[in-house]
Amino acid sequence: MARFIRWYGANPLHLLALICAFAVAGYAAVRLFAVQPIGVAVWLVGAAIAHDLILFPLYAVADRSARSVLHRRAADLHTIPWINYLRVPAVLSGLLLLVWFPLVFRMVPGFEAATALSQDVYLGRWLAITAVLYGGAALAFALSARRTRAAGGG
Repeated sequence: MARFIRWYGANPLHLLALICAFAVAGYAAVRLFAVQPIGVAVWLVGAAIAHDLILFPLYAVADRSARSVLHRRAADLHTIPWINYLRVPAVLSGLLLLVWFPLVFRMVPGFEAATALSQDVYLGRWLAITAVLYGGAALAFALSARRTRAAGGG
């Protein structure tokens, strides 16, 4: 077992989970390409271009800006990876917005007629979820900072 971990770099269960994930992704790709090969290829190329040329530069600048602003303000937080307490809720909130933006911004015509549900609640719910994510991150950061100070690490 130790030889395998030294060779692979992780537990065999990690390798098994990775193989299963690739199998599921491969199955989904085969099924999608069988139905709409051109649409899937266009979507993949478009997603890669949108990420590499638009999204990555935006969140790289945002991350660097947050680091530079907060680095000057919190000199005693060097022992805690505090930037992750901003990154995680930002990524989760952004992902939710990316998935649900048509409903959040009321852009789905006929939604109320088709579902008998109102689009008016999605913006408030997304904002509430975002607030809870940042509040949870702030609480987790405060607990981590308290533990670090109690241990004498910062």
